[in-house]
Amino acid sequence: MIRIISAFILAMVSSLSSAAGQELRLVDGAPQRHVVVPGDTLWGISGKFLKDPWLWPDIWRMNREDIRNPHRIFPGDVILLDRDALGKPRLRLERTRMVPQIHVETMAQGIPAIPPNVIRPFLSDPLIVEAHSLDSAARIIATPNDRVYIGNGDLAYVANADPAKLDWQVYRNGKPLLDPESGEILGYEAFYLGTARQIEAGNPATFEVVTMKQEIGRGDRLVPAIRPPLVAYVPHRPDFLVDGRVISVYGGVEAAGRGSIVSINRGTRDGIEIGHVLGLERNRTVTQRDEQDNKVVVPIPPERVGLLFVFRPFERISYGLIVQSDGTVDVNDFARTP
Repeated sequence: MIRIISAFILAMVSSLSSAAGQELRLVDGAPQRHVVVPGDTLWGISGKFLKDPWLWPDIWRMNREDIRNPHRIFPGDVILLDRDALGKPRLRLERTRMVPQIHVETMAQGIPAIPPNVIRPFLSDPLIVEAHSLDSAARIIATPNDRVYIGNGDLAYVANADPAKLDWQVYRNGKPLLDPESGEILGYEAFYLGTARQIEAGNPATFEVVTMKQEIGRGDRLVPAIRPPLVAYVPHRPDFLVDGRVISVYGGVEAAGRGSIVSINRGTRDGIEIGHVLGLERNRTVTQRDEQDNKVVVPIPPERVGLLFVFRPFERISYGLIVQSDGTVDVNDFARTP
């Protein structure tokens, strides 16, 4: 990919309105320069300079468009810490020439926001199926010779398949994901079974199993294969109040920590986008007895236990990676604007 770098791209002049008025606090012993190396992430680099890593856009003087389409940072680049005329800290890339230059580099060379190897399966596999999509989802209704299960190379007959879509992913319904506030089913955590290809349109259509992780059979569902790209959004806090809950920890466990994937009950319809950083707070109560010996539930003041980086939002649910944790994060804990 060809990237065109000019000096003025790096002189970003507009700060993010969401963090207006927030003080940029440097970590003790923040370096004056950092040489980018393979394996670095934007989150990791920001943590070398800032106590609040989600304020990365501010120290780079980014505006909203810069956050969605940031200049790419590559191994070998040198990041410098200095101060502006008002004494506020800022970061810039060290350049030896102040004229536009053209460099040819692959997209994979640019450093990502968070570790791509951790989240890549969650970008390609449909591990969350939203509730409203189940009614019209394609479904295997029969197999040749009425076999119970089929595997690689076998055929299946599928109802409600879009004839314009050739490549599909096969899943089986898992546990429902409930909104802890309303009790409503927001979606289902699906079991990913494999991939299939539509070889003859119709209703039912004829499909061939291409890959298989688990046995595939009658009643299993199919969705068109979608591989969202790992976009280069910069970590940033929402510019509005988010007050959500953790509704699931991937892997079927109840508690999570740094490096865990969780889902929350907020999505794109709530304004959530890739790159949003949310504070994780404990949601705890204690039971006491009042003067009449009645049980009374008393909420404990929320306590910050970590930070969540949203990397794949759906309409009503979002996947996030816990990038910082000072303790365990449990289902029903709060996910809020930091």
